[in-house]
Amino acid sequence: MSENNFKAHNEEVKVVWEAFRAGRPIRVPVTLGVNPRFLILDPKINRRDIDFQTYSTDPQVMLRSQVEFKDWVRHNLPQDQEMGLPQDGWSVSVDLQNYYEASWLGCPLQFRKGEVPDILPILSDNKKNLLFDRGIPDPLYAGSMRTQMEFFEYMNERKKDFTYKGLPIKAVGATSGTDGPFTLAASLRGATNLCMDLYLDPNYVHKLLSFLTEAIIVRIRAWRKFLGKPERSESFGLADDSVQLISLGQYKEFVLPCHKRLIQALAGKGPHSIHLCGDASRHFKTIRDELNVYSFDTGFPIDLGEMRRELGPEVRLNGGPHIELLRQGPPEAIRREVVRILRSGVMQGGKFVLREANNLAPRTPLEHLQVMYNTAKEYGRY
Repeated sequence: MSENNFKAHNEEVKVVWEAFRAGRPIRVPVTLGVNPRFLILDPKINRRDIDFQTYSTDPQVMLRSQVEFKDWVRHNLPQDQEMGLPQDGWSVSVDLQNYYEASWLGCPLQFRKGEVPDILPILSDNKKNLLFDRGIPDPLYAGSMRTQMEFFEYMNERKKDFTYKGLPIKAVGATSGTDGPFTLAASLRGATNLCMDLYLDPNYVHKLLSFLTEAIIVRIRAWRKFLGKPERSESFGLADDSVQLISLGQYKEFVLPCHKRLIQALAGKGPHSIHLCGDASRHFKTIRDELNVYSFDTGFPIDLGEMRRELGPEVRLNGGPHIELLRQGPPEAIRREVVRILRSGVMQGGKFVLREANNLAPRTPLEHLQVMYNTAKEYGRY
């Protein structure tokens, strides 16, 4: 498709989102959660045979891979986002995947063929207090944060001369958020050990989560200051995928106080948003009421219709078909599932965005995504 042929699509997308944000939706918007792993782990589009170790350790490779991937997304993925070449240049960011927090705190990084980078836990039973003894590391220059700083400076330096398809780099970003204190604790201690600690050593869990929450606040404040951002934002985007492992009572006792502390330290009244993979729906109402979260990025399995009935029409829900259904198909099953979701009641109030649940799997056929998009256009109208 030529650049000119994207014009009608982009005009439609603009109208769809303007209506959605104004509270007068025309149809359900469709988005796709993707990142460069979609390129790196798919040999059909990874034409330079980049692996994650090279991508994660060479800023030149990371920069080039990001713009190539963004270009591919803008010319191939059917969704309600602008397609075609960007008007004024490429936005890139330092991408340390989901290992950046644990690696900052000392976890060794591992690269396994055909997988995303991962870390090894360091808080074994005989080293449970290791972090307390070390203290909070330098938020800008320790561990993975040193890597982030070096890559950030490299990418900004390349703004002077780098172009791709005739377009420059217009902006460089860096991670200044968190994957959540309980998820970070699970990475450091090991998920099984952490869940056992909830019963066998609850005082340790409280101490660990308190330490990690303070460390997160220190790091985010430091990066916000470095990037020239306000210390407190009006709203905050939370994530804490590992809360899917615990009961509502355990969430309220161990994790909710940490989430409150993060928001109080880093944000205003909101409303706020949260990303939760897996099935953490038992926590949603508490999170809405206690944290003023009114946007949920959901995982799977989630009964989106039931969540709409429980949370009401004012809460934005983002969710959709399981990523393996989208990857494996068949197309008829994808169509049936999208129709089922749209007819579940989730569209009530006009605050639903259809997306994959959750983070598009590499090697997902484009024709499967086109089926989801076309079905949403047909059955997602108000």
